[in-house]
Amino acid sequence: MDARSTSWLRAAAIAVVFAAGWVGGSMSQQPASAQMPGVGDAMKMAEGQGGALGAAAKLGTSITDMQEDVESLQKNLETLRTIQKALGG
Repeated sequence: MDARSTSWLRAAAIAVVFAAGWVGGSMSQQPASAQMPGVGDAMKMAEGQGGALGAAAKLGTSITDMQEDVESLQKNLETLRTIQKALGG
């Protein structure tokens, strides 16, 4: 083999390994969860402090509330899909 084909094969092998790792990693990805006992109380206390810490705490609380809302909406959508299937749609 000449240097050109060796270089091409090396680049192709790197691309294949990268793609396989990316696909494997995306398929085994676990959902993130930041719920820990006692964190909610600490967040509520930090919210009242103002400044950057208070703003960050409010943002964290807002994100948690939005996550709960999205989960609730997903449950409602699943219920509606079940009803739609039962009605023959």
